[in-house]
Amino acid sequence: MLIKVLLIDEDSTVQQVLGHNLRQAGHAVRSAGDAESALVRIDEMLPDLVLAEWDLPGQSGLSLIRRLRARPRTADLPLIMLSRRTTEQDAVLALEAGADDYLIKPVGPRETLARINAVLRRYHPANPGALRIDPGTQRVMAGSRQIVLGRVEFRLLDFLMQHPRRVHTRSQLLDGVWGVDAYLDERTVDAHVGRLRHALQPCGLHGHIETVRGSGYRFVPA
Repeated sequence: MLIKVLLIDEDSTVQQVLGHNLRQAGHAVRSAGDAESALVRIDEMLPDLVLAEWDLPGQSGLSLIRRLRARPRTADLPLIMLSRRTTEQDAVLALEAGADDYLIKPVGPRETLARINAVLRRYHPANPGALRIDPGTQRVMAGSRQIVLGRVEFRLLDFLMQHPRRVHTRSQLLDGVWGVDAYLDERTVDAHVGRLRHALQPCGLHGHIETVRGSGYRFVPA
């Protein structure tokens, strides 16, 4: 699949080498050296994916990602951050800002392409109406539509989707979602399952959460 990639990096060598690797893989690549020129490029061509360096002149890549997530036209644009910053906190800051993935330089061409493909699969699944979840950004999508969930409902859906078709008792869900130290009535699970189904219903996906009479609940893929 040919995709339009915008590569944002002040380093001309990175632009040349990484751009060449992406073109060799059959993708269309445009480059920008700073955040402001990147915004101009995005308004001109709206790429399918953005690769943005953290340390840009002027506005940082981190700030740029926040700006893109705040704009309706680019709120769902696939974004990968590139950086030489290696701490876990750096990666967390990037993901919390809205990046879909975080790549530490230097990164090889094969890994870069694999990460790009992984991110794009979240946005363009084989089944365009499929339900997909991204724990990194805590977003739930049905096709191009975002489903807004509460914190507990998100964790519940994430847990069920990690174990498709497996039946979980209410007690197991309490332990897996709320934690073994949580002392809650099992009816709490029923209440949150109801809220989760209600959130999924407008997209017609509430049937993914199936009640198994006498046992509990399970997630059934499309």
